[in-house]
Amino acid sequence: MNFANKLTLARIGLLPFLILFMYLDNFYTRIFALIIFIAAAITDIYDGMIARKYNTITTLGIFLDPLADKLIISAALISFVGLKELSIPAWMVILITSREFIITGLRSLAASKNVIIPADKSGKLKTTSQIVSIIILMLILIVDSALWRYYGFQAPALYLRDGMAHYAGWVLIKLPFWLMLFTTALTLYSGLSYLYKHREILK
Repeated sequence: MNFANKLTLARIGLLPFLILFMYLDNFYTRIFALIIFIAAAITDIYDGMIARKYNTITTLGIFLDPLADKLIISAALISFVGLKELSIPAWMVILITSREFIITGLRSLAASKNVIIPADKSGKLKTTSQIVSIIILMLILIVDSALWRYYGFQAPALYLRDGMAHYAGWVLIKLPFWLMLFTTALTLYSGLSYLYKHREILK
C-alpha cells in the first residue's frame, strides 16, 4: 500500500474521534473536533497531490479517497443535528448525505465499466462549501461553549441585548441555518449535474 493510500486510511481512522469529541459537548472537546476535521481536510489535499506527483494513483485510492471525504463530512454534519445551538434541520443533512453516497455509487458503477468520473467545477465548489460551512459551524459551537463556560450565558442572551451584542447573537443563532441552506442547495445542484452529465452510465 502506497503512502497516499495510508494517508487516506488515516483520515478514515480519525472518524471515531471526530464523532466522540462532537458528542461530548464540551468547550475543549469541540476544539479537538475542529482540529481533527481540519487535519482530515489537509490530508485530503495532500494524499491526492502525493499520488499524482509520484504517479502512485491506484484503483484502491480512486475508491477510498472520495469515500473518506464522504464519511468525514457526513459524520460532521450528522453530529450537528439535534444540537440546540445550531438548530439545523435533519432534512438538510439527509439530502446532503444522500447525494454524496448516490454519486459515490455512480462512480463505482462507472469504475466497473472502466470509466473514471473526474471531479468537475460544481463538485469542487460543493466540497469547498461543505468544508468551509462545517468549520464555521464548529467555530460557532466553540464560541457558544466559551460564552457558557466563561460568562454563564449563551447566544440567545446576546441576541436579546442591544448594539453589537445583538448582531453577534444573530450571527451565532441565524447563520447556521442559512449557511446550511446554501450548502444544501449547492450540493443538490452538483449531484443533479453529475447524474445528468453521466446519465449514459446508468443505462
